Amino acid sequence: MATSTEVETPPAAPPKPVVRVGDAVFSTATLAAGILILAILAGVALFLIAQSGGVIEAQLNDPEALSSGGFLQYVWPLVIGTLISAAIALVVATPFALGIALFTTHMAPRRWAPVLGYVIDLLAAIPSVVYGLWGIALSGGLVPVYQWLADYAGWIPLFAPDAQGYVSQSGRTILTASFVLAIMILPIITSLVREVFLQTPRLQEEAALALGATRWEMIRMAVLPFGASGIASAIMLGLGRALGETMAVAMILAPGALTASLVVSGNQTIASEIAQNFPEAAGLRLSELISIGLVLFVITLLVNMAARAIVAKTSVKG
Repeated sequence: MATSTEVETPPAAPPKPVVRVGDAVFSTATLAAGILILAILAGVALFLIAQSGGVIEAQLNDPEALSSGGFLQYVWPLVIGTLISAAIALVVATPFALGIALFTTHMAPRRWAPVLGYVIDLLAAIPSVVYGLWGIALSGGLVPVYQWLADYAGWIPLFAPDAQGYVSQSGRTILTASFVLAIMILPIITSLVREVFLQTPRLQEEAALALGATRWEMIRMAVLPFGASGIASAIMLGLGRALGETMAVAMILAPGALTASLVVSGNQTIASEIAQNFPEAAGLRLSELISIGLVLFVITLLVNMAARAIVAKTSVKG
């Protein structure tokens, strides 16, 4: 019986991928851009740490040489003032930003929606100095409002008057600065949230309406859940802008010590403290200002890390 031997042929080698010049250039450029950003960030951090060495040495050897008898006593009120102003601005701006974004994407007539969007975006193009001047002009008119809050809600520490029973007669308080910050971060949050709402699948919106949902129910069930991660990102970016805003806040705030009241002058921020004192600073004082800049750098970095975590968690839930 004749047997035939089967000859196994080796599998053909997979074709080598074709490397296009454009893809290689683009990949290299993006990698270089990412490395450059990390290098700049590391360079800024190393510069701040190196320039803060004098403060660290003084804190260990002679704390009385620093402002307020020690670095912690100096920087802690500034951190509190920075967080208070940014938090108030975020609380005030976020509802308006969400409302404006929903109105321009789902409520306004089609021919008026782009115009309203452009007007909101123009707020981001106004210089900080103009906002500061507007805040100074606004502060005087807020004095009666602050006095009314102190008279009828003074039992709340946030609206308590000073020891003489008065509020800031100039109106240049942390609350005024927070209102101006809210206007400044409003276009940032609104623009990002508007773009997120526009990305909602049209089929989901039409399906909700076809099932008998009202327009608000459609927004609540289809639009808001889809854009949850984008909304969180926009809010955190607005918070980062509020934390680092300098000129407008420095122009509005009047110097003063840390206070729990929002209607009494005080509660400086880190950025405004640096802007007001850096030009004439030298020696240890200069190192001290750079060191509080390092503190603001760390706070901003932590905020961005928290934003990434919130967005990632929201995306998983979605």
